Amino acid sequence: MKVLMFGWEYPPHVYGGLATANFGISEGLHVQGDIETTLCLPHPFGDEDQRFANIVAMNCVPIAYRDVDYDYVKNRVGDIMNPDLYYELRNHIYADFNYMHVNDLGAMDFAGGYPANLHEEINNYSIIAGVVARTLDYDIIHAHDWLTYPAGLHAKQVSGKPLCIHVHATDFDRSRGQVNPTVYGIEKDGMDNADCIMCVSELTRQTVINQYHQDPRKVFTVHNAVYPLTQEIADIPRPDHKGKEKLVTFLGRITMQKGPEYFIEAANMVLHRTRNVRFCMAGSGDMMNQMIYLAAERGIADRFHFPGFMRGKEVYECLKASDVYVMPSVSEPFGISPLEAMQCGTPSIISKQSGCAEILNNCIKIDYWDIHALADAIYSICHNESLFDYLSEEGKKEVAQITWEKVGAWIRELYLRTLGW
Repeated sequence: MKVLMFGWEYPPHVYGGLATANFGISEGLHVQGDIETTLCLPHPFGDEDQRFANIVAMNCVPIAYRDVDYDYVKNRVGDIMNPDLYYELRNHIYADFNYMHVNDLGAMDFAGGYPANLHEEINNYSIIAGVVARTLDYDIIHAHDWLTYPAGLHAKQVSGKPLCIHVHATDFDRSRGQVNPTVYGIEKDGMDNADCIMCVSELTRQTVINQYHQDPRKVFTVHNAVYPLTQEIADIPRPDHKGKEKLVTFLGRITMQKGPEYFIEAANMVLHRTRNVRFCMAGSGDMMNQMIYLAAERGIADRFHFPGFMRGKEVYECLKASDVYVMPSVSEPFGISPLEAMQCGTPSIISKQSGCAEILNNCIKIDYWDIHALADAIYSICHNESLFDYLSEEGKKEVAQITWEKVGAWIRELYLRTLGW
């Protein structure tokens, strides 16, 4: 089975959980043994792992004809895409796009990530998808999140092949209900025209059914998973904090959806009971300065650290150095980070309003708004060694059973159902 997959980010260039999930799903499908995935990315850098998917660089796909020789193409794009594919794609340009801003190869540039002109890049990506869809051989289309739904729809219109969309989040999650009409329209259009809708949690599935008015018979829950730790990460030492200051960590985008203010308010309550705890708010986002000011207003700035955005090994070093991990999200479609924390042996506290709460048992679950319960949970883990040890050991065992291979097997089954094979 051949899958044409549209994604927006991919490790090692991680901007959020979407990259992690995209890689895990690619790996999970690959190990099924009979699935070949072609993954289209707007701006790959050439250092992406291509063991599990063949990557097409959308910023190297020509939409306007340019008469360029092979050596020139190889010199320009050879490190991220096979030059032969460039010429094959060039033969399938389907309209006159010379009026658009293209480079010397007739391709459009992408900034990568989430630039200010994001909607323009989404539109350009969908135009390029038309060339890719006319060129490659595939059985089914899989589009990740709203950014790639227009591309998936274009590919479906061109090929007549069935479209699966993967809902990693909705605008209801990102905006606390203050939905952007443009984004909602893109999401709704994608869902209306998809043959199969995969949602990262039952929480998200219910949002899709109730807020986007989708037929429940085509909407399925596909929970995320977590990679096994590499030997390098597993070898990172875990500091012994017994009898010493404890470290409590929030790690994620510092934005409304993630509930950072509840973390600070709970920290304030804990610090009224003990001063033997430090708090780390790792990440970046539009509420970062606001949270720094809030910590100062509460008089706890001397117990708070704001190290900024972390990636790769830094994330695991931070998690292993922590005694408690907290995810107080207001609306979290899934939330992979608690699984990563539990892998590291770090007891986790998560909001009941998160998708991962549906599959995790060896952690503490609280309502995001209940700062008293959150403060009690933090204090209990920090001051009860038996509770810490239990959550640490049982959490590791539980997460070891949550694998991308199982996710891949379920997605494969949904592909087969959608295709009628």
